Amino acid sequence: MSSATLEQTYTYHPPFGTQPDRYVAIREAGKAFAHLITTTTPPSREQSVALTRIQETVMWGNAAIAIHEQAPAEPVASNQESV
Repeated sequence: MSSATLEQTYTYHPPFGTQPDRYVAIREAGKAFAHLITTTTPPSREQSVALTRIQETVMWGNAAIAIHEQAPAEPVASNQESV
């Protein structure tokens, strides 16, 4: 893994734009699926693994957004006055 990739992966990425809403949507979908698993399957090792994988999927989905989307560049303020 390149140094630039490591830097991008292990840097805090503050949310911007629609990201917070999409994070919530992914978490809510994961929660709904986890409820389905817990209400339709017996407690077991397999159920536990399924719930862990759902949690991982939510995490990786949100990480994809955070790590690979760039905030738009802020416009540079001009010090020139209109004539």
